[in-house]
Amino acid sequence: MSKLNETSGKMTRYRWIICSMLFFATTVNYLDRQVLSLLQPILEEEFHWTDNDYGTITAIFSLVYAIAMLFAGRFVDKVGTKKGYAWSIAVWSLGAGIHALCGIVTEQMTGLPDAAALRMAQGADIVGQIAMISVTAFIICRCVLAVGEAGNFPAAIKATAEYFPKKDRAFATGIFNSGANVGAIVAPLTVPVMAELWGWETAFIIVGLIGFVWLGFWVFVYKKPDENPKMNAAELAYIEQDAATEQTGVQEDEPDRKMSFWQCLKYRQTWAFAFGKFMTDGVWWFFLFWTPAYLKAQYDMVGTSIALPIAILYTITVIGSVFGGKFPTYFINRGMNPYAGRMRAMLIIAFFPLAVLAAQPLGGISYWVPILLIAVGASAHQAWSANIFSTIGDMFPKRAIATITGIGGMAGGIGSFFIQKGAGMLFTYSDETALHFMGFEGKPAGYAIAFIFCAVAYLIAWMVMKSLVPKYKPITDL
Repeated sequence: MSKLNETSGKMTRYRWIICSMLFFATTVNYLDRQVLSLLQPILEEEFHWTDNDYGTITAIFSLVYAIAMLFAGRFVDKVGTKKGYAWSIAVWSLGAGIHALCGIVTEQMTGLPDAAALRMAQGADIVGQIAMISVTAFIICRCVLAVGEAGNFPAAIKATAEYFPKKDRAFATGIFNSGANVGAIVAPLTVPVMAELWGWETAFIIVGLIGFVWLGFWVFVYKKPDENPKMNAAELAYIEQDAATEQTGVQEDEPDRKMSFWQCLKYRQTWAFAFGKFMTDGVWWFFLFWTPAYLKAQYDMVGTSIALPIAILYTITVIGSVFGGKFPTYFINRGMNPYAGRMRAMLIIAFFPLAVLAAQPLGGISYWVPILLIAVGASAHQAWSANIFSTIGDMFPKRAIATITGIGGMAGGIGSFFIQKGAGMLFTYSDETALHFMGFEGKPAGYAIAFIFCAVAYLIAWMVMKSLVPKYKPITDL
């Protein structure tokens, strides 16, 4: 262990440098993830996609992400936070960049000379071929992206557990998790512009390169707290305060101790976290992947016209991410244990997505009404997310956190798979059959159905989580 700086003054604040790095990584993560949804209206015309085609691409991304999350958590636990995160962002940045090749692949395999020829193609056979080849190419690229992005949250949550005491973890998680919002804000302000100026391929290339820039900084910035020469003893003591005040029975100095997935799955705490993710992750991804398509279907908005509404939507969600993570401390500081305080906060948070129920009924007033109501739901999700991640650190030892995060992430990805594929099928069906629901017809009726699920998912998740783990019960035998 490196010798720490000894100071008699204020403790250093290096932990916040680490938090800022996690914030920027999550920003890049969601910037890469959202490019496709923002370009969907353009790609739909060029490659003759249906909503079902787009739903298939996003659904398979979710499924591969789910499977990869299971192994990403164990990979991060095995190789450590620094190496695990480095490999993760390298793979997902590569995956983002190779999306730019999908058009070239489609042109080569169909024998058409350029994007204009793809767009102008007519006839069921050639149109079907273009759609099939392009969808397959984008699925392959999304799979690479998903494998890399699966490592983001296991590594970030593990880094947070290493650098923050339990009472600060939800707040730190909320801060770095707000990077998802910032990425979602930056993307609509830049991606459509890049697509109009230089072509949609450029957007994928640039966001991929940004990830490699972050990687260069990470390699030099991150060290374990007890090996970091830029931290003083006071900050290290602050980070490790839980070890001095709690007797968990867990030997955290046994990093090589074996544990299996089956061992993790025997705990109700694991299932509570996994179910919470299963029910709610897909809601966030639905907003992320389908809001641009919703604005096109409902209000005929495409390209740069959607930039401001989407940017405002995700600007509002920053509030939920940061203050939602801080919210439980109100209860914790009044005597509740961390888990009880977090569950109390999560129950209150779970009521806010009900605002999404009014998105379609009031949508005729202006497109800003559903945008603002969806923003309330998305903001609540970010507050929920900051807290549900922190329940792992409340009850599991640090060396198990990335693995448990991976299990929950897998559950969330599976839930998202069903929502994304179901949404694509629903919107295609509702359009083809002129579906009627709650006074809406066609795709608007389909979106009304989807919004109902998004609104109630969090209350259902909370009730099941509370029934599985009614009281604070840390794991002491893992």
